[in-house]
Amino acid sequence: MVTTVGIVDYGMGNHASVKHTLNQLGFRVRVGHTPDILDSVDLMVLPGVGAFSSAMHQIAERGLHVYLKDQVRRQRPLIGICLGMQLLATVGHEHGYTAGLDLIPGEVKALGQSQWHIGWNNIECLGADPLLLPSDGDAFYFNHSYVFESAAEYVTAIVRHERPVTAVVRRGSVVGVQFHPEKSQAAGQLLLKNLIEGLNHA
Repeated sequence: MVTTVGIVDYGMGNHASVKHTLNQLGFRVRVGHTPDILDSVDLMVLPGVGAFSSAMHQIAERGLHVYLKDQVRRQRPLIGICLGMQLLATVGHEHGYTAGLDLIPGEVKALGQSQWHIGWNNIECLGADPLLLPSDGDAFYFNHSYVFESAAEYVTAIVRHERPVTAVVRRGSVVGVQFHPEKSQAAGQLLLKNLIEGLNHA
């Protein structure tokens, strides 16, 4: 059977490019924010471009913070991309203190002196996560100014910028990637394919 991926639409995000990449990989894609749509998919993707506080406001307005937490408690897979990955954290400090989805313990803080991390960088896998190991050393496209800081047990890959920066976090069926796999050509497609198929069959 063909896997159906649901893109969570909360009013902010690059839905078109994510949907295009997923379609290229042979997945069915549905975009929406209501239970009638998201209940019908095998796995959800939380994309995002923009500010943490604005995104959480949009998510709360649509009742998605309650829905997503409930679905994760039921072991439904969820992948966060860029800002979508940061929203998985306990709290974000962009434009003040904002509570996150708290699906993976951690805080989202300013990157540091350079302020922005834009461009292609290679990730380094930590540990032996079989969903990530095929992508160890591959280059992905990053574009962010805040970083996800979490306990070592949840950080499954890093990228070296001014310092080691979290590239991938995972807690059970929830995975967050700081880079944009949908903009990372063949490497991004491979990683998305492995994550979606691996999480869906776990």
